[in-house]
Amino acid sequence: MLNVFIHSIFTENMLFAYFLGMCSFLAVSKNVKTAMGLGIAVTFVLTVTVPVNYLLENYVLKQGALSWLGESFDSINLSFLSFIIFIAVIASIVQMIEMVMEKYTPSLNTSLGIFLPLIAVNCAILGASLFMQQKNFPNTGVAAAYGFGSGIGWLMAIAGMAAIREKLQYSDIPKPLKGLGIAFIITALMGFGFMSFSGIKI
Repeated sequence: MLNVFIHSIFTENMLFAYFLGMCSFLAVSKNVKTAMGLGIAVTFVLTVTVPVNYLLENYVLKQGALSWLGESFDSINLSFLSFIIFIAVIASIVQMIEMVMEKYTPSLNTSLGIFLPLIAVNCAILGASLFMQQKNFPNTGVAAAYGFGSGIGWLMAIAGMAAIREKLQYSDIPKPLKGLGIAFIITALMGFGFMSFSGIKI
């Protein structure tokens, strides 16, 4: 479980290994407070949705998953519904987070704007569930560790990027590179940095 958790943060980082969730990463990483808020929300969504989707995959969707209902259900294969079921779970959790943030942290909810509901279509969120399918985790705990680690990795990436971009406001950057130009360069450099973790073994 620890192995999966560490690898999901560093060697399989959703942003720097697979470049998933780049749109909100680049758009929201201008301010550390806002970036942290979105990062925590993404981490929560990943931590909840990956194990829930794991249970659905193994007890409802894949070939023979419904065998617990009886022998007559052994041949049923609902895997063609995986995408729509996974997205429905993700959208439900995101809607719940949006309602909670609107009630208890309205200022952060306003600053995140359209990017909070867009977590539901964040490719990093769906990507984690699809990777979970491929990895065939042995139990729900390992799936939850993978989801939590993926979220922490995404949070670290966006928080680090936001901190760098805040400092860049006081730097003398060539005019053609200001804004997204320098952001793309920093993202690439951070990606190279995370590649140094690829030899990690636990």
